[in-house]
Amino acid sequence: MDFSRWGFLVLIFVSFSSTPICSDSPLSSLELSEIPSKFLDFTKKNEVFDWIVGVRRKIHENPELGYEELETSKLIRQELDNLGIRYKYPFATTGIVGFIGSGKPPFVAIRADMDALPMQEMVDWEHKSRNPGKMHACGHDAHAAMLLGAAKILQEHRNIILKGTVALVFQPAEEGGGGAKKMIDAGALENVEAIFGLHVNPNFPLGEVSSRSGPFLAGSGFFEAVISGRGGHAAIPQHSIDPILAASNVIVSLQHLVSREADPLDSQVVTVAKFQGGGAFNVIPDSVTIGGTFRAFSKESFLQLRQRIEEVIVGQAAVQRCNATVDFLTNNKPFFPPTVNDKNLHKHFQRVAGDMLGNDHVRDTEPLMGSEDFAFYQEVIPGYFYLLGMQGETNEIPASVHSPYFKINEEALPLGAALQASLAIRYLLEAQPQVPSSSINDHDEL
Repeated sequence: MDFSRWGFLVLIFVSFSSTPICSDSPLSSLELSEIPSKFLDFTKKNEVFDWIVGVRRKIHENPELGYEELETSKLIRQELDNLGIRYKYPFATTGIVGFIGSGKPPFVAIRADMDALPMQEMVDWEHKSRNPGKMHACGHDAHAAMLLGAAKILQEHRNIILKGTVALVFQPAEEGGGGAKKMIDAGALENVEAIFGLHVNPNFPLGEVSSRSGPFLAGSGFFEAVISGRGGHAAIPQHSIDPILAASNVIVSLQHLVSREADPLDSQVVTVAKFQGGGAFNVIPDSVTIGGTFRAFSKESFLQLRQRIEEVIVGQAAVQRCNATVDFLTNNKPFFPPTVNDKNLHKHFQRVAGDMLGNDHVRDTEPLMGSEDFAFYQEVIPGYFYLLGMQGETNEIPASVHSPYFKINEEALPLGAALQASLAIRYLLEAQPQVPSSSINDHDEL
């Protein structure tokens, strides 16, 4: 550690050890405002940057699907061991929670997901996926690497965490598996009073971040329906009960749920993306299977959509003399609630991100119809989720997430690591515990 950095840390220690930190401590003080830029300088050091990139590439080469992240989890635990960071394992099969700080309140968490997607990588590069049919096409390899980067920052600067504890939440199965819900059920948020998460955004400029207060991402669910009639020869349809015709009417009627029943100012989506039925040109099948997704920004609208989807499918099938069964697939694809950012954490994010990147690089954005199981955390405690830009100065049109051509701009990794670490440590330095320490289960093993 160079002398200027040591002097900076001593200055912070002296300033804040003599004055108790309270929720209304001045946010413009030099010591607090310089933390994010100091952390960013640290992550941009060649040895730190190369380490974060190396970790990300190792994870990318070995993508694993939800609840199968055994090697990914092992790698993360090895890196935590190398950093001297204590952790608890397992949560939700492969999840990990590390701890940096006093082991006492207040507790604040920063989270990353670890799972990959079931698709073949089409990007031809040195660190291409080695697992056929599996790819990190949504940036979770970068998320996990950035959280390890944040862990390294916080561990190197742990002497300025004068009180409180940062929890490092490495979560499995975000991609439809509801890993966040299972992490909560396993006790991963014990004592935690706030949590921060991020997602890379290939369409947003490198060096900028975006989010909003309140509803940010939609709640989402999936449905599948089997519409049964009576098959027969296509030349004599009067002797059959045609499930294809019934399914077609169902699909058209489902579109009316948004256009005719929903408030135009309350954004909702119903999309049928699956239609399977029949295998011959001249045979009416016995049944048809349709499926899709529905999304809304409030729990009330979401539950209303769910109810009406089932009513429309069953009712419209009956009009065509067919029977229908509807499955909302909650065993394999649990409903994701809307991602709703806490307004106070939004202000905190704007201050911290502004100190690191400049206020003109911190953008408010419109709500998005994508969904995130980070929302499960926000149903339990205040949480904040934001997007990290990574589009470089190139004429190449970036591939979207969930594309086999998706790429990570590794120049974004130190930004995400430093910002996550800064959000956590500034929260601890600025916030008071919300409950008496006597009622908290201290992590004395730290």
